[in-house]
Amino acid sequence: MENVISSSDLSTALRFALRATSSTLQTEDTTEDSPGRNNAQFRALIAGILFSRRFIVTYQAVTVCLLLVFTLAHWTTKYRRWKRKTHISKGRRNAVGRNGIEDEEDPQKARKSSEETHCISSSSSSSTLQGTGPPTPKSIHQADERTTLLKHQENQSAKGWRIWPPPQVRAWLTYQPKPIPIVNKVLPSNGTSVVILLLIAINLFYTLYKVPLSFPMLFVFADRASLVFVANLPWFYLFAAKNQPIKMLTGYSYESLNIIHRRLGEIMCLLAFLHSAGMVGVWYTLLRPVGLTLTTFLLSNMILLGIGAFVAYEAIYFTSLGTFRRRWYELFLALHIFLQVAALILLFYHHHGSKIYTVIALAIFLVDRLVYRMTLKTRTYRGSFTVYEDQKTVGLYVAVPISAKAPFINRILGHNVANGWRTTDHVFLSVPDISHKHLVQSHPFTIASRAPASDDLTGEMNFIIRAQDGFSSDLLRYAQGHAEARVRLDGPYGSQDALEMLQDSDSCVIVAGGSGIAVTWPLVWAIAAANNNNPADLESTPDSSWKKKILFIWIVQKTGHLSWLGKDQIEELRLHGVTVMIPAATEIGGRPDIASIVETWIMDNDDEFHDGCGRTGVVCSGPDGMGRAVHNACSALQVKGRNVNVSVEKFGW
Repeated sequence: MENVISSSDLSTALRFALRATSSTLQTEDTTEDSPGRNNAQFRALIAGILFSRRFIVTYQAVTVCLLLVFTLAHWTTKYRRWKRKTHISKGRRNAVGRNGIEDEEDPQKARKSSEETHCISSSSSSSTLQGTGPPTPKSIHQADERTTLLKHQENQSAKGWRIWPPPQVRAWLTYQPKPIPIVNKVLPSNGTSVVILLLIAINLFYTLYKVPLSFPMLFVFADRASLVFVANLPWFYLFAAKNQPIKMLTGYSYESLNIIHRRLGEIMCLLAFLHSAGMVGVWYTLLRPVGLTLTTFLLSNMILLGIGAFVAYEAIYFTSLGTFRRRWYELFLALHIFLQVAALILLFYHHHGSKIYTVIALAIFLVDRLVYRMTLKTRTYRGSFTVYEDQKTVGLYVAVPISAKAPFINRILGHNVANGWRTTDHVFLSVPDISHKHLVQSHPFTIASRAPASDDLTGEMNFIIRAQDGFSSDLLRYAQGHAEARVRLDGPYGSQDALEMLQDSDSCVIVAGGSGIAVTWPLVWAIAAANNNNPADLESTPDSSWKKKILFIWIVQKTGHLSWLGKDQIEELRLHGVTVMIPAATEIGGRPDIASIVETWIMDNDDEFHDGCGRTGVVCSGPDGMGRAVHNACSALQVKGRNVNVSVEKFGW
């Protein structure tokens, strides 16, 4: 009977597991006087617990290394974009030099380099997109020697792009699969899915590595699942925080990381379930035979605290599901905050080994909510309302006085809207005047107006808010009877990845669907303005062949939605050289084939102006189906060897 764990042995092991930490490395020696020191299974149980404590420490190291990989990729991309911008600007200065200023580079050398560089692009048929804009300029084949240097630089970029990753790999990563049948679950692009699968694989490895899968060792498995769960806690809260250092390191703001936050939450819920099921198995196989009843087991303080934490986290998961979140968003927000704090407190007292992780997670949560969102990042102003002609959309205008210089603490910890904002930024909006319940509610909305210039004294902030349920419906009813109200703005938040990608492109395609115009309108204006009025980037040179070719597409459900912008603003955008396409409203003409429109325009434009070697940036903001169509159109172009980058702007999956 030497290999059977006695009740005293098991009690010793359980107490040891509850108190052991990664620093308890000498405990194995201190157990020599325990009742089961000569029991092989007992020694294996203690060894498994000790190994888990040491092994779990490496999880943080692996996660940090992955973060550093994404950081390196982000800053490498930024450096390449800066380098390419510098080369193009130098080429433009040289072109100006050939028109009357001394040249900085020998044109013969540039032409020679161009001949040595070649662009590999697959042949493809293309059709002409009718009625999409003004007459096109002369083709690249009719350009003078100024084109040679620019083409040389573009070919260098194209050649470098085709080295890694290969077009087929890049296209597969860009491709977005169909939604999951029956449940109609929208899937992200394959590239995002690869990152999520890597996250799952790491957690699976750390849960099962060197864990004996046998009933006597079931406690080791349950213990390991709990360790992996708490090791994920700081990352779970960090990915959800609106103010966190990951954006500075990787360029990904919280809305881009939201999908990782949600998938990690699902993994943690599974780990919590496995830990709970494992502990029930420990009771059934090891504790029940020695006389411990299920009631006594469940009513012990440690188990009750664990059950409370488990229920809290599972409730967070189910109330975070898309169906619940869309229908009862306000309830989701309230429960999310209450359950997060409750779960952390319960977990803190449940297990000694979880204390450090719960303290870090709670600190991240409270600093983000209290220090940033409720103090440093929040400002209150008067806003005025406009109810558009469809009677289901509210326009909100807020005039924000811009501070000439941000306070020192804001420059260090993050600025608020009084210090300005950038293109595609968004804020969390509260309107306390609607009712008392809206005092504690905030909802994200993209700023649908141009970002203020550095010398502006007032920033004009516009929002386009479609009435759905809850807050937006209450706001519509309030706006129908009131001209203005107090508004509280928490922000700004957002990423500049889409804008920087378009700035680094030779041609730009910007697609909006419905209220997605709130994201794309300031974006297209930022690109158009830089294309015409930015002498620092030499975009105002008289030769229009240096300028980006821009296509802007806006698909609306009803013709009345065009009033959100007005014909004057749309015409002004055309005068800035932007090709504007607004198909017939979908309620009249049905949904246009957006994939075909995007693919045809890119191929025609790339062949005519860049000999098939140009860089095209595509940004889309709209319904899921539209985003998938644009994703896959760009994937098809990448298969053909076209250098196309795509960004679909949304708040998560």
